[in-house]
Amino acid sequence: MSSSEKVRASHILIKHQGSRRKSSWKDPDGRVISATTREEAVAQLQALRRDILSGDASFKDLASQHSHCNSAKRGGDLGPSPISLICSFGRGQMQKPFEEATFALKIGEMSDIVDTDSGVHIIMRTGSAVKFRQILNPYRTL
Repeated sequence: MSSSEKVRASHILIKHQGSRRKSSWKDPDGRVISATTREEAVAQLQALRRDILSGDASFKDLASQHSHCNSAKRGGDLGPSPISLICSFGRGQMQKPFEEATFALKIGEMSDIVDTDSGVHIIMRTGSAVKFRQILNPYRTL
């Protein structure tokens, strides 16, 4: 794997009382987050993960409904955001446990529970970055 490799991912974040920020777009005052234990957050994610794996629900739908991250508005997709058109990230751009879990996944695979300072996550690797010239190459011979 090249050090310049970038990945695309979606995630579902559940914050809890141990999270570094106790508010989110879903819970601006942090009341629910402050009352949620890590164990409760993990149990909630495990149930969501089971629903995805069984085919009862889609990752995108559950991320939209349950994630405490602003990416919920995009079905958990971590890019692009209103302040950045970057759709992928490389090493050193995310919290280490999140980065390691994402880079270890194959495209289309979903992680187990991942702990970070932000809370607990499940992550789905959705792709690898594509360089602009890779998009153009097939058309150069036309």
